[in-house]
Amino acid sequence: MKAICEDAGVTTGALYKRFKGKEELFCAVVSDTVKALNDFVEMRSAAQACDLTDEELIKAWEMNESMLLWFNFLYQYHDGFVLLTSGSAGTRYANFQHDFAETMTIKTHEYFMEAKNRGLTHADISMEEMHILLTAFWTTVYEPFIHGYTWDQIEAHCDLICRLFNWNKVLGFKSSE
Repeated sequence: MKAICEDAGVTTGALYKRFKGKEELFCAVVSDTVKALNDFVEMRSAAQACDLTDEELIKAWEMNESMLLWFNFLYQYHDGFVLLTSGSAGTRYANFQHDFAETMTIKTHEYFMEAKNRGLTHADISMEEMHILLTAFWTTVYEPFIHGYTWDQIEAHCDLICRLFNWNKVLGFKSSE
């Protein structure tokens, strides 16, 4: 806290008057990012799987432009996102990466099960396996931010991820056979 105060040009007393400790300060710093991320996830997952056509359900797994939207969003919240992914130890966000993957797993598995119920795929992927796949996937999304990639590097990385994670093939959609 002393170093933070020195960098900010305030006394530790002034900082402790406003924040009880490092955790409260950290949470205040990342609060806008967390809110924006939660809102973005909610918006991106608002469609109910049962309301989608077969074609829309299959297209939901294609990443091209939709993945670039994610990277663009995260880039807008770059500093807060980097803090969440690499500086949250000892705070309530210490498990941010795992918790985010878990949140994404619930909706993603719902879409997958709808596709399976419609006979669009015959793959057997449990909720736990989906969580592991999504943890690997989202880790590839976090890392360029943690490593300080420029926007141009992130765009190139996005293309690489889209080629690496061919969800239609992994999930066994008939169109990918």
